[in-house]
This record gives sequence, structure tokens and C-alpha cells, in this order.
Amino acid sequence: MPDNRRFLLRRRPDGTPVREDFELVTEPTPELAEGEFLIRNHYASLDPAMRGWMDAEGNYMPPIPLDAPVRASTIGVVEESRAEGFAPGQWVMGLNAIEDYSIGVAGGFAQPIDPSLVPSVTNYLSIFGAVGMTAYFGFLEVCEPKEGETVLVTGAAGAVGSIVGQLAKIRGCRAIGIAGGPEKCARLVERYGFDAAIDYRGKDEAALTRAIAEAAPDGVDVIFENVGGIILDAGLMNLNLKGRVGLCGLISEYNTEPRGIRNLWQLIVKRADIRGLLVADYVPRFGEGAAKMGEWVAAGKIVTDEHVDEGIENTFDSFMRLFAGSNQGKMILKIA
Repeated sequence: MPDNRRFLLRRRPDGTPVREDFELVTEPTPELAEGEFLIRNHYASLDPAMRGWMDAEGNYMPPIPLDAPVRASTIGVVEESRAEGFAPGQWVMGLNAIEDYSIGVAGGFAQPIDPSLVPSVTNYLSIFGAVGMTAYFGFLEVCEPKEGETVLVTGAAGAVGSIVGQLAKIRGCRAIGIAGGPEKCARLVERYGFDAAIDYRGKDEAALTRAIAEAAPDGVDVIFENVGGIILDAGLMNLNLKGRVGLCGLISEYNTEPRGIRNLWQLIVKRADIRGLLVADYVPRFGEGAAKMGEWVAAGKIVTDEHVDEGIENTFDSFMRLFAGSNQGKMILKIA
């Protein structure tokens, strides 16, 4: 069996992860048991949610055990198989780890994919994967947008947020995005079709509240929230009567002590709703969502960007791009 490079979690990060929290090791690849198949991972998805999986407390998934490889969604090719329904040479996607080879089991998370159906096989980690489906179901079903409404997207230049803004336009809404830096704000308007973009950098909560009010003088009907902190609080101060907040992520608090929501009282004043969303709830309907997204992509109504870094040895640097905001699209690591 070939050697297996594995990116291990050696200790729980205390705040922002550092290199010493991880180690890249080379180990033998285990022999297959009956009902198992060997996946050669080609690409891994790097997502902010992975930071939460590194903590000792479980959330919607159990914590990554210490000295185990870092959990990640991957796409790869079946190398060997002792499982019915998975043949060598078949492309699969699933929840595996950042490593050269993963062991899949029949009835597990892995599912076959067809690279010929998409422009790039990496699209199964972006527009046609969990990212695209988070935007599709999280926005259209959780936020329930209506034509003519104003939608505020935070983390709007990110993989999910950029798609949400485009879905808002498809639904006949006005889309306002919040992002960091003039380059990302320009991309929101020029590439993704947002009606307005707000640069959060250098602004406190009061300045952000004013900036949102200027961009949305009639208020905000829907907030698709990826960031939290003062950005969410500023959005809540601009929420309209019967507004809706879809809570997708809180990346501003993943590496710090949680600040919490301080303007939650606005939900009372505006008789508004806030609802958490998790894409795992919609896995049985991924086919439905991917088919619709495929129509919009083919029609040129949705564009998506992927930022692909190469080399498992660069995993830490690539992962930290998510928190520095230096990635230009969905963050993907090319392992092989």
C-alpha cells in the first residue's frame, strides 16, 4: 500500500490557530476490510466551520480527535475497493480528511460524482456542493425572499455570500453586500451584480449602521448573516418590520471569545425572525438544488470563483486565508 501524508490536529487551538497546533506526517495506508474502499483524495474543501470542529466541545458535529487528520470534504478517485457500488477509477465526494488516502465504507458519506457534468470537478466543492446548497436552501427557504425586498449579505465576497447576492437578484430583490477592502467591494458590484457594497474595514458599529442606512434608505428586509459581531448588530439596527435574519455563520467570533448579539432587542421592536441554518438538513434535496443552480449557471445568471492552492504541505497557510480574507473565491486545496 502507498504511504499516506496526513495533516493531523495535535492540540486544540487557543484562539487563532498556529502552525504548532498541526503536524504533517507520513503513515502507512491501512489495508482494506470487507465493505471498504480506498479513496485517493485530489481536492479538499477548506471552510470556516472546520475551526469549530477543532475545539473540544462538539457542536453539530463531534470534535476532531487529537492526533487525527483534520476533517474536510474531499473529492477523489477510488483506487481499490472491497465495497459493492464503488469501483476503481470512480470519482467520489464525501466527508473525509486532509490526507492523501481515506477509507470509505459502503453506506457512509461518500457518493459518486460525474466530472463530465461540470466545467471543473472542483465545482462539486463549490457551486454544486455544500457551498452552493447552503446559499440555495439557506437563502431561498430559510430567508423566504420576496420580489422588491432589500437583502443585506455579510461576508458577501465569500463563497456562500457571493452566491446569495446573485440569488437575491434572480428573485428580484435589491442586494447589498458587506466585504473587506475596496477590491472585494468592487467585485461584489462588477462581477456578482450587487446593487451596492459596503467596506467594513475601519468602521465601528455606528459607522456601519450609518453606511447600511445610506445604502438601504428604506431599510433591510432580509439579512443573510455570515460574520456576526458589530456587523450583525449594525444590520439589526436597519431591519424592517417583519424582517428575517438567516444565521449561516459567525466567522468574526470563531477565534475569539464570543461577543454576542447586543441589538437582539430589535427583533422585538421589528417583530422580526432570526433562524439558524445548516446545510446538512438539506442533503436529501441536493440533487434538486444542484439542478436548479445548474440552470442558472448555464444561463449566465450565476458566476462563481474558486481559489485553489496546491500542496498538502501548504494546508495551514491556505486554511488561514479564510480568516485573513485573502482568498479570492471558494477556498480549495489541491492535494494531488
